[in-house]
Amino acid sequence: MIAPYWGTMLDCPDPVALAAFYQRVCGGSLAVVTETFAELRLDAFSLGFQRDLNYRAPTWPEPRVPQQAHLDFKTADLDAAEVEVLAAGATKSVLQPSPEVFRVYLDPAGHPFCLSTWGTPVGPPESR
Repeated sequence: MIAPYWGTMLDCPDPVALAAFYQRVCGGSLAVVTETFAELRLDAFSLGFQRDLNYRAPTWPEPRVPQQAHLDFKTADLDAAEVEVLAAGATKSVLQPSPEVFRVYLDPAGHPFCLSTWGTPVGPPESR
């Protein structure tokens, strides 16, 4: 191993606000908070948020500005989790390719993320 995985870094215009949004979504603790960077520590890794004054939100599903990356979160109750992420500041994407298994949202900075039943008792069987 060269280096262990630390976490994912998301560029955004307001790191503190985006870290607070994801803390509402998945818990964790804010370990570092400055004007230009915030770290949300979770059990197995961290999410980092860094200020980019030239940040352009993805236009997914339209490819003009690619989504760059997205995060997935497990839930056994899509409806209840949807209510909570919307209350936290997310918006629901118009495009929902498979809403019975996963739903697509946009965080306050425009990054797509999904809630999914994959890997939960109510989700589809996982096969390889």
